Amino acid sequence: MRGATHARWAVCAAAAALAATACGGGDSGSGDTGAVLSSSWGDPQNPLEPANTNEVQGGKVLDMIFRSLKKYDPETGKAEDMLAEKIDTSDSQNFTVTIKDGWTFSNGEKVTAKSFVDAWNYGASLKNNQKNAYFFGYIEGYDKTHPAEGKQSADTLSGLKVVDDRTFTVKLSQKFSTFPDTLGYPAYAPLPRAFFDDHDAWVAKPVGNGPYTVDSYTKGSQMSLRAWDGYPGPDKAQNGGVDLKVYTDNNTAYTDLMAGNLDLVDDVPAAQLKNVRNDLGDRYINTPAGIIQTLSFPFYDDAWNKAGMEKVRTGLSRAINREQITETIFQKTRTPATDWTSPVLGQDGGSKEGLCGDACDYDAVAAKKLIEEGGGLPGGQVKITYNTDTGSHREWVDAVCNSINNALDNDKACVGNPIGTFADFRNQITDRKMPGPFRAGWQMDYPLIQNFLQPLYYTNASSNDGKWTNKEFDQLVDEANAETDTATAVEKFQQAEEVLRDHMGAIPLWYQSGSAGYSDRLSNVKLNPFSVPVYNEIKVG
Repeated sequence: MRGATHARWAVCAAAAALAATACGGGDSGSGDTGAVLSSSWGDPQNPLEPANTNEVQGGKVLDMIFRSLKKYDPETGKAEDMLAEKIDTSDSQNFTVTIKDGWTFSNGEKVTAKSFVDAWNYGASLKNNQKNAYFFGYIEGYDKTHPAEGKQSADTLSGLKVVDDRTFTVKLSQKFSTFPDTLGYPAYAPLPRAFFDDHDAWVAKPVGNGPYTVDSYTKGSQMSLRAWDGYPGPDKAQNGGVDLKVYTDNNTAYTDLMAGNLDLVDDVPAAQLKNVRNDLGDRYINTPAGIIQTLSFPFYDDAWNKAGMEKVRTGLSRAINREQITETIFQKTRTPATDWTSPVLGQDGGSKEGLCGDACDYDAVAAKKLIEEGGGLPGGQVKITYNTDTGSHREWVDAVCNSINNALDNDKACVGNPIGTFADFRNQITDRKMPGPFRAGWQMDYPLIQNFLQPLYYTNASSNDGKWTNKEFDQLVDEANAETDTATAVEKFQQAEEVLRDHMGAIPLWYQSGSAGYSDRLSNVKLNPFSVPVYNEIKVG
């Protein structure tokens, strides 16, 4: 999960490729609904406020303790009504939301329209410094509650109005026909009065309206969640709870799984991929996910942004043997990327196989020629920066460099530039200190083509770490956002993607699958399109 700017247009495509998992995960019985399972986890970066969590580990918990107006189907990714009874609009700009009756928070408080409006106003307020504030950016009045400069002049969004206990209205600053499809994102979750009345106590032990409640949390050790017996939703927990155990090394988690000390590892380390099928058999899952890995460039460095460098960047892309790397390093658990989105979107949703064209095809001769025509590598060498504390990045960075070096007949043309921790890595990116290409990845916030393009490559977008900018790309994204016809909007976004390709604003490497392994205590285990375990459906025993 990453933060992403809103779009005026979005398309929520069912991911047909996700209709079944690759291995295992079948339902083998009713299980013990009171039994607790253990799963690997990492401490969240921020407090578990819905509008302040934009990374994967915190997102896993929010998905367990909250339910929003919409919920993304765990197999297809399609946005379906959860707390929303209906969302009506006649003009794609003014929406009337009616919530279902009978929903409460786990503390007994009733979920009302005000629960949503208060939560969204809190998230949009500049003074609350919520990382996902921009998800409310297209609601009228956001410029007053969260101005780009200066202090806020309003505490609430003028576009939100409570009508009665079960109804509220939303007015956007422009048409956004599929705004309702974004409302499964955790930032839009409702909040109880306890959140506002004693914020510190709530943060210490969050209270939500999902199938689980937080029982306890010891930072650096474990978060214990337990099934909420009074949960009113249709997707009740099929187990007694989940103990999320903190690991700083997923190899250790895998060792614990094999030793019987852990039930579920939701990120099988690259070093174990060659063994995992023999180790676990059909208890290993490899499921397509909305994740792409790329190499970004520091466009704030003139050496990488001068005329002709698009040839050098394209040449580097052509020097990478994706097929060989995904087969040898990732044991075919990654798929070579041929566009900048993800196959889980499906063709109708904007995924277009081969859009990258020969710019993503390995060709050593063409690569060398392009780099020479573009003026050569800046400083004569490429340094690929990555963090070493998570993700087994060293192996694939070394493989990419070997591929580039072989293509250029120069064993010093490419080297890895390791950074010890993810925090330091991110700080150097934020401080614009990247000496060359750096590893980047994107896990979709919701299954929309816009979510793979605008947040990453639009000028000054929230996750445009390389600071690439292109007026033609921006204009095409703006035009796509203004469209209410899905097919036309997809075409516009793909035209923008072609501009990204022609300038090689980032090098697409491979699509990532969700990878998990589990103990023989569990059944009905699967990963959703976001590569997160569907915890509430897991059965124990």
